[in-house]
Amino acid sequence: MALQELYTKYNRVWIPDAEQVWKSAEILQDFTPGDRALHLQLEDGTVSRGPGQLPPLRNPDILVGENDLTALSYLHEPAVLHNLRVRFVDSRIIYTYCGIILVAVNPYKQLPIYGDAVIHAYSGQNMGDLDPHIFAVAEEAYKQMARNNRNQSIIVSGESGAGKTVSARYAMRYFAMVSKSSSNKRVEDKVLASNPITEAIGNAKTTRNDNSSRFGKYTEISFDRRYQIIGANMRTYLLEKSRVVFQSENERNYHIFYQMCACAEEPEFKSLRLCNADKFNYTCMGGDTEIQGVDDRADMAETRRTFNLLGEKHGLFICPLHFQQDDFSSGSHLAVFCDLLGVRQENMSRWLCHRRIVLASETVVKPQPRERAINARDALAKHLYAYLFDCVIHKINQSLRVPGKQHSFIGVLDIYGFETFDVNSFEQFCINYANEKLQQQFNLHVFKLEQEEYMKEDIPWTLIDFYDNQPVIDLIEAKMGILDLLDEECLFPQGTDMNWLQKLYNYLGSKPLFEKPRLSSEAFVIQHFADKVEYQCKGFLEKNRDNLYEELVSVMRASKVKKASYPNFKNIESVSMRTNSADPVNLVLDKYFRSSLYLLMDTLNATTPHYVRCIKPNEEKLPFEYDSKRVVQQLRACGVLETVHISAQSYPSRWTYIEFYSRYSILMSQAELRAGEKKQICRTVLQRLIPDSNQYKFGRTKIFFRAGQVAYLEKLRLDRLRTACITIQKHVRGWRQRQRYLSMRQAAIIIQQYVRGKRQIRLRYKKMVEEHKALVLQKYARAWLVRRRFQTMRRLVLNVQLSYRVQQLRKKIEEQVRVMETQLREQREGYESQVEALVFKNDHLTRENQQLQALFQEKNDVNRSIGQEVARLNAENMVLSSFLIYDTLYSCIYSICQKHLSKLIYRSFTVFLENIFLGKYNKPTQTQTLMSLCCAELKPRGVVVNMIPGLAANLLFMCVRHADYLNDGNKLKSLMHAIITSIKQVITENFEMLSFWLSNTYYLLNCLKQYSGEEEFMKHNTERQNKNCLQNFDLSEHRQILSDLAIRIYHQFINIMEDTLFPMIVPAMLEHESLQGISSMKPTGFRKRSNSLLEDGRSEGEAYSISSVLQLMNAFHSSMAQHGVEPQLQGQAIRQLFYLIAATTLNSILLRKDLCSCRKGMQIRCNISYLEEWLREKGLQGCSVMETLGPLSQAAWLLQVNKTTDEDAAEIQQRCHELSPVQIVKILNSYTPIDDFEKRVAPSFVRKVQALLQEREGSNQLMMDAQYRFQVTFPFCPSTQALELLQVPSSLHLGFLTRI
Repeated sequence: MALQELYTKYNRVWIPDAEQVWKSAEILQDFTPGDRALHLQLEDGTVSRGPGQLPPLRNPDILVGENDLTALSYLHEPAVLHNLRVRFVDSRIIYTYCGIILVAVNPYKQLPIYGDAVIHAYSGQNMGDLDPHIFAVAEEAYKQMARNNRNQSIIVSGESGAGKTVSARYAMRYFAMVSKSSSNKRVEDKVLASNPITEAIGNAKTTRNDNSSRFGKYTEISFDRRYQIIGANMRTYLLEKSRVVFQSENERNYHIFYQMCACAEEPEFKSLRLCNADKFNYTCMGGDTEIQGVDDRADMAETRRTFNLLGEKHGLFICPLHFQQDDFSSGSHLAVFCDLLGVRQENMSRWLCHRRIVLASETVVKPQPRERAINARDALAKHLYAYLFDCVIHKINQSLRVPGKQHSFIGVLDIYGFETFDVNSFEQFCINYANEKLQQQFNLHVFKLEQEEYMKEDIPWTLIDFYDNQPVIDLIEAKMGILDLLDEECLFPQGTDMNWLQKLYNYLGSKPLFEKPRLSSEAFVIQHFADKVEYQCKGFLEKNRDNLYEELVSVMRASKVKKASYPNFKNIESVSMRTNSADPVNLVLDKYFRSSLYLLMDTLNATTPHYVRCIKPNEEKLPFEYDSKRVVQQLRACGVLETVHISAQSYPSRWTYIEFYSRYSILMSQAELRAGEKKQICRTVLQRLIPDSNQYKFGRTKIFFRAGQVAYLEKLRLDRLRTACITIQKHVRGWRQRQRYLSMRQAAIIIQQYVRGKRQIRLRYKKMVEEHKALVLQKYARAWLVRRRFQTMRRLVLNVQLSYRVQQLRKKIEEQVRVMETQLREQREGYESQVEALVFKNDHLTRENQQLQALFQEKNDVNRSIGQEVARLNAENMVLSSFLIYDTLYSCIYSICQKHLSKLIYRSFTVFLENIFLGKYNKPTQTQTLMSLCCAELKPRGVVVNMIPGLAANLLFMCVRHADYLNDGNKLKSLMHAIITSIKQVITENFEMLSFWLSNTYYLLNCLKQYSGEEEFMKHNTERQNKNCLQNFDLSEHRQILSDLAIRIYHQFINIMEDTLFPMIVPAMLEHESLQGISSMKPTGFRKRSNSLLEDGRSEGEAYSISSVLQLMNAFHSSMAQHGVEPQLQGQAIRQLFYLIAATTLNSILLRKDLCSCRKGMQIRCNISYLEEWLREKGLQGCSVMETLGPLSQAAWLLQVNKTTDEDAAEIQQRCHELSPVQIVKILNSYTPIDDFEKRVAPSFVRKVQALLQEREGSNQLMMDAQYRFQVTFPFCPSTQALELLQVPSSLHLGFLTRI
C-alpha cells in the first residue's frame, strides 16, 4: 500500500512546533492526490491546514512505548522523540533500544534497578528477552566474547551530565559479578575500586553536570580461557589540564582538591598545611566551592580507601594549590610546595621569574614579565597535575595486572560526547574530532549489521544511502587541513592564533563544511555530523604547544621524592618531551592526541562494538523531566537518528512468522486457516492484504515490512475488531430491547387483567365470604358430633383392654414359676460336678510343685557352672581380642546350655542372649567393605531399598550400637568417621542418589537421637526400644556433624531440582497460553543480533507449558516418596521450588514490559490455580507452600484490576501487601495494553498509589531474591521399627554382617 494512501480521516500526523519540536494533529478528511494541504485538528481543538509537504504519520497508540525504536512502523524523528518521552515520563523507563544502540536517559534519581538480583536476572539471557538495560548490553558483550572468541568493546558516549560514567561503572560492575575470578587478588574488586579514585582526580563540576568526566577512559578487562577476570588495563585520553588553572563561572576544579581541603583538620593532612577550598585561588575561580548534596569529606574517605587499596599516596595532588597561592619570590605556600616535591625553593622561585637566553658567545639570565611568569607557573601546574594523574593511572594498571595470559578482553570506553557551548575552544575541537571518528566507525558498523541481517534472511541487498562524515574528517586531519595548519603555525616562535586563523580562511574557505562567521573575525565554523559549531581561535596555539621551560624542568629533575612514591618522577621530561635549548619545550598536543585516537580506533575496529548513548533530558537536572528540544539535539548528535534513517531506508519492521500469525489471525479466513503450515498461511494472507509485493519481503524466519505497512495492518485489524464489536453490540442491544419489550408486554397484560376483572372479583369475593362462614359453622357442628361418638367408643375399648391384660398377666406368672424351679435343679447338679473337679486339680498341682522344686535346684547348679566359666574367660582377656572373647563366650555358654539345660530352659536362655547382643560384624577390618556396600554400591533404584525405606541408615546404626556395646571408643570414632566420609563421597549431581541419601541421613540422625538415652527422646520410645539405647558414649557431636551433612545434601538436592526447573518457569508460567484464545501476542519488535542467539534446540511443539512443570514436580515428589523422605521434609523442598517459581516469574514480569497486561494476569492466575490443585492432590497444602506464591498472585491481580479511580488506588494499597511499593509502581508504569481498546495507566493514578504507599514499611528492592533459601529443619520423628527384628536382605551381599 502506498504511503500517501494512509493519509485518511482519523489518522494522526506530526507537524513541526517551535516549543515542542513536534506536536500531534488529527486528519479531518482523506487526502487525495492534487490536494495542496491536509485539513488538521490539533490536540487543543484548533483547526488548521498542514504544511505543503505531507507531514510524518503518527504510529498507532498500540505501538507507542516499544522497547526498540526500530520496531515502530513509522520510523522518523518525531516517532523516536515521542516514544522516548512516553517511556521516560509516563512509564519511568530510562533504557530503550534503537537497533544495536542502547539509549540511556539520565533520570537524575537513584533507581532500584541495579541490585545483585537484577544482575543475576540478566545473566545468561539473550538480548531482547528482558527489558532494555545496561546489563543486557554487558551480557551480550560477555556472551559474544565467550561464544565467538572475539574481543568486545562497549562505547559509552554522550554529552556532559548525561550519565556516561555511571553507565560505564555499571557495565564493569556487571562483568565483575558474572565472571568471579578464582584468584585471591580479587581483580574485579580493584576494577570497581578504581572508579572512586579516577572520578576524584579526573571529574569536576561543570555548568551541565556535577560529576563530569574531563578525560576519556578506555578500560580493558582481561579474561582467561574460563572467561574469568584476570586483570585490567586503563588508557586515558585528553585530560583537561587547563581546568587546573582556570574554571568558568559556576564550575569547580577537580574533586580531589575540594575533598582534601574538606579534611584539612584531620591529623593525616596536617603536614599538607591545607585550609578551606575558598582560600585557594585555583579552587574558587568558579564561585561556590560546594555541590549541593555532595559531602566532600565523606567522598575523601572513599578516595583514601581506594588509594590504600592501590598502595598509592595522594598528598602530592595538593601541590598545584600551594604553587599558585603565593608571590613568585617567596611565601609559605611556595615553601610547602617545594617541601612536598623535595626541590630547592630558591631555584624554583628564581626560574619562575627569570629566563636563560643562550646567545652565540654567552648565556644571559633575564627577568621575565609578570604575565610570562604566570604562564610558566600555570604551565608547570598543569604538567605536574597531568603527570600525577598519569602516575595514578599507571599505578592502577600495575595493581590490575596479575600473572596469567590474557585470552580475550572487553573494553569499556567512557568518552566525551559531542560538545557545543557558547564559547568553544581547543578542548571542544578535539572532543568533536574524536566523535567524528567514532561516528564514522559507528555508521559503517550499523551498515554492516544491516547487510548481515539481509544475507541471513536470504533477502536481496540494495545499497542504502546514509550520511558519510569522511569530508569533515578530511577537513580536520588531511594534508593542509585544520590540524596540519595548526602544527605548522606552532613551529614559528612568533606564531599567533590570528595568523593561523587567516591561513584557515585562505586554504579552507572554499570548503563546503568550513565557514567564516559573519559577526566575528576571531572564529571559524565547522559543519559537524551533529551540528554547526563555532570555535574561538584564541588559545589554540598556546594549548597545542603546551609550553614548559627547560629551567623548570631541570628543577623538577632534581626532586628528592623517592622512587617508591612515583617511580618516574625524576623523568618528568617523559611528560614534557625532550628539550636541549633554553626555549620552551614545544609539545604539539594535537599529534599526541591523534596518535592515541588512531590507536583507539584500531582497537575498536579489532573488536565487536556495542553502543550506549546517554541522553541528558533537561538542563535543570530535574528527575524525569523531558525537554524535547535538548533531547532531539542529542539524538541528532549521538547517531540515534542516523540509525533510524538507515533502518527506514529499507524494511524497518521485522516480525517472525509466529508473531505475525498470532497477531493477525483475526484477518484470516477459515479457508486460509485450514491451509496447513503457518508460514505459508502468512504468505497467502499478506499477499491478499497488501498486493504491492515491494512493501514487504519474506525471509527465512521473518517478514520484513516497509515503513507504515505495520500501521496499515494494525488499522485493518482494528477495523475488523471494531466491526466485530459493532456486531456483538448490535445483537446484545437487540436482545436487551426485546427482553425489555417482553417485560413491558407482560406487565400490560397483567394490568389489563386486573382492570377488567375488578367487578367480577368483588362479587366473587362476597359469595366466597358467605360460603366460608357456612363452612365454619358446619365444621364446628360436625366436630362436636364426632367428638361425642369418639368418647363413647373410647370408654368401651378401655374396658375390653383391661380385662384382656389381667388374663395375660396371670398366665405369665405361672410360666415363670415353672422355669425357676427347673433352673434351681440344674444349678445344684452343676455345683456338685465342679467340686469334684477342683479336688482332682488340687492333687495334680501338688505333684507339679514338687517337680518344679527339683528343676530349680538343677538351674542353680548350672548358674554356678556358668560363673566359673566366665571367671576363666576373664583371665584369658589379656591375650584374646574382644571379637574372639565374644565368640568364645557365646560358644561356651552355648555348649554349657546344651549339656546342662533342658530344652525349655535352653530356648529361653537363647532368646535372652539375642536380646543382649543386638548386632555385630565379624572383623573390624571389614568396616571399609561395609561402607562400600552400604553407601557407595547401594543403588537408590534397588528393589530391596524401595521396599524398606531407611534400610541403610538402620544397618549403619546397628553397627554403631555394637561398637557402643563393646565400649570401644576408637572403634566407634573410626566407624562414625567412615560413615560420614562415605556419605560425602556419594553426594553427586545425581538426583536419585541425593534423594536416597537425604532420606537415609535423616533416618540415621533420627536413630542417633531416638537411642541416645536422652530423656527428651526416650519418652517417645517403647520399653523395648529404651533397652536398646546407647549406654557408654555421647554422640551429640557426631549428631551435629551429621546434621550439617544432611543440610549440605538438602541444599545440593534443592540445587539440582532448581537447575532442572528454572528453564521451564518463564516459558510455562508466562509465555505458553494456558488459556487458549485470550492472549493476542504483541511482538516485541526487537531485532536480535545475527550472532546474538544460537538456534533454539526446542521445536515449537516442545515448548514448555504448565503441564511440563507439573510433570516435573510429580517426578520430584514421587522420588522423594519412594525413598521415604519424611513428609515435612518433602513439604520444605516443594516450598523452596514454589518460591523459585514465584520469584522467577515475578522478576520476569518486572523486567519485561510486554508481560504487563490484563490478559497475561489472567494466564498467570490460571497457572497458579493449577499449582494449587497439584498441592491439594499431594496433600501439601498445609506446609505453607502457597504463601510463597502470594507476591505472584497479587501481581496477577494487579494486572487485572481497574486502575482509574481513588477507590481502585486504595484497594491496590490494601490488597498488594506482599509486594513492595517499588514493585507495585514498576508494574503500574510498565502496564502495556495489548489492543487499542485497553487503556494505559495514567501517571496521575500512579502518583496516587505512590502517595498511599509512602508510609508502608518493608523492603524497597525491585527484584525478589530468587537465590534465597528457607532455613531447613529436620523434625524428630521417632521410628516404631524394632531394630532387633530387622532382616538383612541377601541381595546386599552383607553375609559377614550377622545377628548375635
